[in-house]
Amino acid sequence: MELAGKKIVLGLTGGVACYKAAELARALGRAGASVQVVMTEAATRFITAVTMQALTGNTVYTDQWDARIANNMPHIDLTRDADAIVIVPCSTNFIARLAHGTCDDLLSTLCVARPARVPLMVAPAMNVEMWQNPATQRNVTQIRQDGILLLGPDSGDQACGEVGMGRMLEPEQLLEEIIAAFQPKLMAGRRVLLTAGPTFEPIDPVRGITNLSSGKMGYALARALREAGAEVMLVSGPTALAAPYGVRRIDVQTAQQMLDAVLANVSGQDVFVAVAAVADWRVANASEHKIKKNADGDLPQLEFAQNPDILATVAALPKRPFCVGFAAESEQLEQHGAAKRARKNIPLLVGNLGPQTFGRDDNALMLFDQHGHSELPRADKLTLARQLVREIARRADAS
Repeated sequence: MELAGKKIVLGLTGGVACYKAAELARALGRAGASVQVVMTEAATRFITAVTMQALTGNTVYTDQWDARIANNMPHIDLTRDADAIVIVPCSTNFIARLAHGTCDDLLSTLCVARPARVPLMVAPAMNVEMWQNPATQRNVTQIRQDGILLLGPDSGDQACGEVGMGRMLEPEQLLEEIIAAFQPKLMAGRRVLLTAGPTFEPIDPVRGITNLSSGKMGYALARALREAGAEVMLVSGPTALAAPYGVRRIDVQTAQQMLDAVLANVSGQDVFVAVAAVADWRVANASEHKIKKNADGDLPQLEFAQNPDILATVAALPKRPFCVGFAAESEQLEQHGAAKRARKNIPLLVGNLGPQTFGRDDNALMLFDQHGHSELPRADKLTLARQLVREIARRADAS
């Protein structure tokens, strides 16, 4: 569990998005965290303390004079053993109170009294006009300068019926961001371009050649890189996966489209990671219309042409980024992986036995560099991705 042993103080302020805080509280618990809820009086108009207590198993606090705390100082005692304070939802009013250090209820006083070592994260939730108001934007700038981490907001449909910025992130996105806050920032300040998923080479408008890659390893690595502080751009072939929050995704279909997207964005990147399972060949004589079945049983004659080698192209650039390749093999991984790394002329290649891991949530990896190879034992793909980020950071620092 990714938050095992962590104590999270979850603060709720007034807003209809309080129902999402209930979902988040349960998700934090499933991730291993102990959740202590503190609510403003306005928050209790949207969701009850009883609900939050039932979801967390802990007493909910709403009053700064609560006598259940032995010394009558809940604003002190609730923060001293906390690992983080997260305000979900965080209203316009509460952002203003944080910006000005106002202490007029338990939650605001608790935030000001928190030790400097305890991170404070806020998930804004408000009407688009309230978010865009100059006073709100001044307050947002101030709390950012004060070291408070903003989780969102997002743009979309709002409870008032309007559409725009100010919508609170979804609970699963908030959970990812909270988990990310505890990850070491080994890639801070770096820009990373990454490819993931399969490619699809058309035979005709309804058929094509592809492979069994699900994109799960690449997407896990994109998330882990962002958790480590990198600015991540993901060029993705067709998958059913949602891009990790905060990762910019460019959707492509064919190998040529993937190459074009990579070359259009590789300038200024510090690291390039080629995880995508790119088709080696394409159909040179693809049909403009659907190929019909012949009454005589004659088979269509397909002609193949070789696709561009994306990794080799980037590795050959005069000012190339630190390049990491992936290789999925069906046999002789050690032999083929070492040969591919040397052939591509890259500092690191990551190999796995593809048919045994495609579509699965776990994997095992073998790392090839100029010194030989080492292994990352079987684990879930996000765990492996985080381990791999450490390896990439260490080698990029030394390059």
